[in-house]
Amino acid sequence: MINFTPNLISHRSSVIEAMQQLETIPSTLTLFVLNDDNKLIGTLTDGDIRRGFLRGLDLSGKTSEFMTTEYRTIDNSESVSEFKTIRNVGIRLLPELDDSGHIQKVYDLKTRKSNLPLECVIMAGGRGERLRPLTDDTPKPMLEIGGKPILEHNIDQLISYGIEKIYITILYLGQQIMDYFGDGSAKGISIEYIWEDKPLGTAGALTLIKNIETKYIVLMNSDLFTDVDIEDLFLSINQNEADMGIASVLHTVKIPYGIFDEEDQKIRSIREKPVFTHYANAGVYILRKELIQYIPQNSFYDITDLIEGLLKMGMVIIQNPIVGYWIDIGKHDDYQRAQEIAKHLS
Repeated sequence: MINFTPNLISHRSSVIEAMQQLETIPSTLTLFVLNDDNKLIGTLTDGDIRRGFLRGLDLSGKTSEFMTTEYRTIDNSESVSEFKTIRNVGIRLLPELDDSGHIQKVYDLKTRKSNLPLECVIMAGGRGERLRPLTDDTPKPMLEIGGKPILEHNIDQLISYGIEKIYITILYLGQQIMDYFGDGSAKGISIEYIWEDKPLGTAGALTLIKNIETKYIVLMNSDLFTDVDIEDLFLSINQNEADMGIASVLHTVKIPYGIFDEEDQKIRSIREKPVFTHYANAGVYILRKELIQYIPQNSFYDITDLIEGLLKMGMVIIQNPIVGYWIDIGKHDDYQRAQEIAKHLS
């Protein structure tokens, strides 16, 4: 969302005033034209003004004469797929209206990727032993990549997908995380912290959260550096009517020897230096919040334990590949690779 006040103009304003106002918002270059009841009735850009002059209008005209009434809006009931369709058209600013036609929010689709109806839990309580001495005085999620903490990269990514409520589970040096992010209001979101009295694994802390309001919830590790497409994972879940979706990464295993295909010690064929590819768990999950009931209360429990249990119950779990970059920052080499990738990101 953006502060859209500089983009508002009255339908009674002159086109000269509109041109002057557009000069003050060079990054967006769109005005929202309001009637006397402050309801949206049109939009105005430099292009609209030029087209107005070509139609014979002059500098004495009002914004209502130059504006276009063909514009896109959404309301708070708009689906994720509809939001995606609007974004793909190439629109820059997208206003959200209330039932009366007043602007409630404006999304900059250059940075806003979706409006996912999700809350998120980020697991940030780990010690980061393999990254010592870097983690002796700093929790691993707060190690910096490209000038900001790993955890902040993930939070900003979630915000870009419209996620506005985030829970962060903390244990080791957790106060540093709380002091840095606070309640999230500086980023326009809400952050709550879940203190683990003891390590609870990658899923156990979910039982400590009692007020999840969305149908699905994102669960992710805090030590990931990735551009995972959370919208694509969410849409895949809906398309497959799945109970859980897991982001995956392609992992290749190269065998440097000839491998036998055999039966009862009899060789049937030989494959020279074969390459095997598999999809591996990337540490980002979207699951129905009802599945939390299958996790033991306040006990060490990994997400893989939950996955195995759900599969035995016949529930539908899908995987969705990450197309971009993904690094699980567990070792010093991983941390250095993430730093190199960050240098090339805009």
